[in-house]
Amino acid sequence: MLLSSAVFIIGYFFIALEHKIRIDKASVALFLGIILWLLLAFSKVELPETLLKLAEHFEEISEILFFLLGAMTIVELIDTHNGFSIFQNLIRSKKKIGLLWTLSILTFFLSAILDNLTTTIVMVAILKKFISKKEDLWYFAGFVIIAANAGGAWSPIGDVTTIMLWNGGQVSTNAILGDVFLPSLACIISPLLLAWFHFKNQKLEAYTVNSKVSAEIDSKESNLVLILGVVLLMSVPLFKFISHLPPYMGMLFSLSVFWLITEVLHRNKSNELKHHLSVASTVKRIDTPSILFFLGILLAVAALEANGSLFYMGNFLETTFHDFHISNTLLGLLSAVIDNVPLVAGAMGMYSIDVFPMDHEFWTFLAYCAGTGGSVLIIGSAAGVAAMGILKIDFLWFLKHMSWLALIGYFAGIATYLLFN
Repeated sequence: MLLSSAVFIIGYFFIALEHKIRIDKASVALFLGIILWLLLAFSKVELPETLLKLAEHFEEISEILFFLLGAMTIVELIDTHNGFSIFQNLIRSKKKIGLLWTLSILTFFLSAILDNLTTTIVMVAILKKFISKKEDLWYFAGFVIIAANAGGAWSPIGDVTTIMLWNGGQVSTNAILGDVFLPSLACIISPLLLAWFHFKNQKLEAYTVNSKVSAEIDSKESNLVLILGVVLLMSVPLFKFISHLPPYMGMLFSLSVFWLITEVLHRNKSNELKHHLSVASTVKRIDTPSILFFLGILLAVAALEANGSLFYMGNFLETTFHDFHISNTLLGLLSAVIDNVPLVAGAMGMYSIDVFPMDHEFWTFLAYCAGTGGSVLIIGSAAGVAAMGILKIDFLWFLKHMSWLALIGYFAGIATYLLFN
């Protein structure tokens, strides 16, 4: 257990220093994930038991990866059709702070309807239409991460952890909306107020992304593809609610419908243009290293859960701090280092409904902390990992410029929660 934890910390260190050592973080994450499972295979644990644990975790990981692949393909296809360019005409803000507020609030509410991962992918694609300077793009993406995680925390379908608590019967829709909405709003509003000093009086530079096929795509077609794509993304939670199938099935269903409709839409176009606008071509432009980075990180965390490290941490918090407000606050901060899903799963396993009944303050406070605490580090949430992979955001840059803002938002939300509950 100690050796695995040490290896994880070393791997984490190399991921953080990607831009210094010039080694792709995806290669480190994938290597780290495999090594941790190798250590588990060579430990005292019986091999059949290890294989069973690996199969269980890999099933969960695969669901997330296929969900991510489907969402990224839909978003990339919308972008290929110049769908997101429409936002340049709709959003008229000439100042950076105005754009930051607009996109952050949009992300906050959109994340509650979709989920934080899908929303981040969509918003990053939109950001590319407005901002060309790398540091500004990273800064805006940092707020998208904070807003997406905050927005996902107050919705039963906005984050994997809230879905777990909702499906498990720990929280109802009314309870999570009533108890967590205002804290989540405080979590994004407080950093936005501080951002005014960073972007004070800075004007937005005119920036247009030129597309090779923009002249050949009718504006009505672009609008149709955008509306269709957004509707299909928003239908994923509805698909889950109606069918009770996992979310990745809903995302793949939406992708298949989108694929069929675009094939019909472009069937009479030239072969070259038709190929460029097809899903087959779009998939080639998906950032595969980002998906492999995601795979490596999730494998590494799964190994720590399988060898008992995460349970030990949770048990340590419980025995050390007898007030669940303190333990849940620390659990949220811990989720910035380790994925919040196994941490919440551990909490659900340690505390039954008999101890804390449905809609108890313990569960709603856990939903807030686990949902928003991951924003403190860029690899602390699915939204952060996705943005990091797509925009190549430097871990240390985020730590220096965004972590303190996310931390202020996190504690502002906690203060709001305690005030109203």
